[in-house]
Amino acid sequence: MDKQLLLDLNKEELADELKKLNQPAFRSKQILEGIYKHHYRDFSAFGNLPNSLKEELDAIFLIDPIISSQSIVSRDKKTIKYLFEVQQGSRIETVLMKYSDRNTVCVSTQVGCPMGCVFCATGQMGFTRNLSAGEILGQILFIMRALEANGEKLTNIVYMGMGEPFLNFPAVIRSIETLTDSDLLNFGARRITISTVGILPRMKEFTELDSQVNLAVSLHAPENELRSQLVPANRMHPLKSLIAACKEYTDNTRRRITFEYALIDGINDSENQAKQLISLVKGMLCHVNLIALNPSKEYPLPGSSRERVDAFAKILTDYGIPCSVRLRRGIEINAGCGQLAQSQQSK
Repeated sequence: MDKQLLLDLNKEELADELKKLNQPAFRSKQILEGIYKHHYRDFSAFGNLPNSLKEELDAIFLIDPIISSQSIVSRDKKTIKYLFEVQQGSRIETVLMKYSDRNTVCVSTQVGCPMGCVFCATGQMGFTRNLSAGEILGQILFIMRALEANGEKLTNIVYMGMGEPFLNFPAVIRSIETLTDSDLLNFGARRITISTVGILPRMKEFTELDSQVNLAVSLHAPENELRSQLVPANRMHPLKSLIAACKEYTDNTRRRITFEYALIDGINDSENQAKQLISLVKGMLCHVNLIALNPSKEYPLPGSSRERVDAFAKILTDYGIPCSVRLRRGIEINAGCGQLAQSQQSK
């Protein structure tokens, strides 16, 4: 019999399971504290549980969804890419990025991705399955343990790894509920970001949640035809409708939205395209993140030069559009989404 992943259960569900085992109510609190406060990976670590109960729980539940892990560290030691094996032989990626003032983890929400973005290695892998809430949380807990071993803490979480988070909406939201629960991980919602290519029904649903979690949209092009070439989901959710949904989000929540824009040499980095982007987002409570595209075997065109990126950014700022230029991280370790998993898949 396959074990049930305990991280998939919320507080009420765990209490119900323990009730079936004729356990007193306080056992639920002990187990939750062990997992989410002390980050225990298995029941043997629980010193406050009877051995008989630990054996019983171990026969039914699995705490850690990660079966095995590999990691590659960038030369500057600031980017670590993990390849995790989870249930069903699935492989997923998680990336830890270290900055002077924060530690950010980029987590996966699906095995592969059905979006097919032409410059994304994950998009070229195809889609296998959704991850469960517990498999998402398992990535985060793994990174928390790794950081704590060096006296560090995780400060930011980005749902921007393998997969489209809004196509796994229930599991993503459920994982965030556990993250932000004051009795569990007590992670600040404003330090969490969900990145989407723009799945309009889910964007509307997310807007209605009025969550403090940040929203980022992978834009990558300022006009419809080009965006459809780069991001095929645009054919179903065209740019005009996407921008309207973004405005609805900012108007209703009064929260800033971030637009991610990967600059590709000679494709989407011209002065005219910068002005088209300005026309799209002007007047909106937003911020534009610019980054030169990470190189990959799957997409032959290079990212824009630093000079071209800076020129593009200057046009935006001159017109009053808040923007920042992100540095590419972990190029030599295939830190772009899906690159490591795909390299392992091809072996």
